[in-house]
Parts: sequence; structure tokens; C-alpha cells
Amino acid sequence: MCLAVPGRVLEIEERDATRMAKVDFGGVVKDVCLEYVPDMRVGDYAIVHVGFALQRLDEESARQTLELFENLGVLEEEFGDHWGKAAKDAGAERPAGTELPADELPTHGSEKEARS
Repeated sequence: MCLAVPGRVLEIEERDATRMAKVDFGGVVKDVCLEYVPDMRVGDYAIVHVGFALQRLDEESARQTLELFENLGVLEEEFGDHWGKAAKDAGAERPAGTELPADELPTHGSEKEARS
């Protein structure tokens, strides 16, 4: 499925002459290219598709969309732990070498509440 997800810019840096940002998608933080929206600033919300910010979005629209996506299970589908889910569904152990880095662990929904 092709999905554009709203996220909040947490930090911005130049990487190999490319403007990049850490973007929070309802608790999941990913690296995003800002080259298509060069005027983005920390705290702004953007619509992101396949790692590229495509346009700025107001905060209320971003929050409503993230809430809707979470309720529909779209965030878990898009950002979830696919190796872990497959292992759990199969009643097996997670394959070695598939652990998620700490900054990519999903924190939305019940996991987010448990960590608060």
C-alpha cells in the first residue's frame, strides 16, 4: 500500500549536502529527506511518503490524521515490527539479527501508554 503519513519534524541537519530531518510519526521516529520542502523547520508537520517530505501540514490536521491511522491500524501496518509479528504469529522466536534499533521501536497505542 502506498501511504503518505503526517509527521512532526524533531531536528534538521545537512547530510551529504542533503537536508534531512528526524520526524516523529505518532511515536515512531524516522529519517526523512526535506529537499522537496526546503522551508520546513523544527516543530512543523509534513506529509511524508517513502522517506520524502512532500508538503507542510497544519498541526490539527496532522494529529487528526495520525489518530485516524492509529485507530485503523495503519500505523502498525506501516511502521510496526514485521519480523516480531511474523515470529509471534508463527509461535516462534524472533530470528537472530532482526532486532529493531531503540530509536525505531514503535511507541504508539498501548506500548506508548506503558512507557509513559
